[in-house]
Amino acid sequence: MTTTLNKPFIVVGGGIGGIATAIALSQKGYAVHVIEQAPEFAEIGAGIQLGPNIVRALDRLGIKQQVMDISSMPDALVMRCALGGHVITRVPVKEIFPKHYGENYAVVHRADLHACMLRKAAESPLIKLEKNREMTSFEDKGDRVIVHCKDGRSEEGAALIGCDGLWSRIREEIVGDGKPVVSGHIAFRAVLKRDEVPEGMWGPDVVLWAGPKTHLVHYPLRRGELYNLVAVFHSDRYEEGWNVEASSSEMMKHFAGQRQEVMKLIEKIETWKMWVLCDRLPVKNWTKGLVTLLGDSAHPTLQYLAQGANMATEDAVQLAHDVALSPGDLNAAFLSYQSKRYLRTARIQTNSRVYGQFYHAAGVVAELRDQFFKERTPEEALKSSAWLYGGGDPV
Repeated sequence: MTTTLNKPFIVVGGGIGGIATAIALSQKGYAVHVIEQAPEFAEIGAGIQLGPNIVRALDRLGIKQQVMDISSMPDALVMRCALGGHVITRVPVKEIFPKHYGENYAVVHRADLHACMLRKAAESPLIKLEKNREMTSFEDKGDRVIVHCKDGRSEEGAALIGCDGLWSRIREEIVGDGKPVVSGHIAFRAVLKRDEVPEGMWGPDVVLWAGPKTHLVHYPLRRGELYNLVAVFHSDRYEEGWNVEASSSEMMKHFAGQRQEVMKLIEKIETWKMWVLCDRLPVKNWTKGLVTLLGDSAHPTLQYLAQGANMATEDAVQLAHDVALSPGDLNAAFLSYQSKRYLRTARIQTNSRVYGQFYHAAGVVAELRDQFFKERTPEEALKSSAWLYGGGDPV
């Protein structure tokens, strides 16, 4: 499908994936028009974890140092039993990851990462950022795309990249697989100030307390100024969205009887933000003509491997790489990008479901989980994660 690049790429969605895509394409010399339906370019949520794979991608986007300057570097990733309190596994990431994967493991406030990307995008004369514009439909004309917006205006572009998330309208047209899959898990998230953390509970590590059908994750943000909490439990409740205010009473029932360390932390929060965890089954094709998908629009995953933003940023780097190799045939470029990404992202989606079962195991299954991790050597742990943290570079 021959295309002349005398029009910008249109990116729908101004989150981490959309802005990363705009930066990556602009670095290859292409104009990009980002359309965001929200009244402001902003990221909802608090902490996210950055594996060495996304740190390398951020380096390619030219913002690695800026992000690392506002990130925290945990000493270790720790899993503990929420009932017995014992350490199930501890991975000393600060000690071993730079040697094996070339970069540190980091944690950062989602809004801070997004702000770094926005500043980088604003520096480029090739990137146009428009907020408060909602896409309603699009047309692929074979040599260009037309995007129609709710405000009555339309935009023409060389191609369309859907970065519009889990409930992507563009995916409906390309894949047509209905609504996301509701996992039956609910996540509550909150942030404490340093002086609000119970005595003896603040620490530099990313800690996960694994319980029966529950888990709690906590770690510092903004160089220790804040403490990020995410509590997950099984529930049949469904409420679409990512930023719903919720009472902690339902959550407290699910965590009742767990270790005092767990209870002390979650008792500190009166109002939480909640979201229902959803994903989709992996698909092999998310491209059609001059339209492709990226990030959660293409391969939404549960959060148990902490790789959602990581995969979207990797996608952006790979997409720009393939466009630069085949600028005269964007359909071929998009298909190439897709072929290099679908198995890796499908592995993330599938393994995230499995890890959710590990974290929430009970009884004999929990004992088997503990035994498995206890018997695993550091060398085996590194080998098992090499595909994840050592991969993802553009090919």
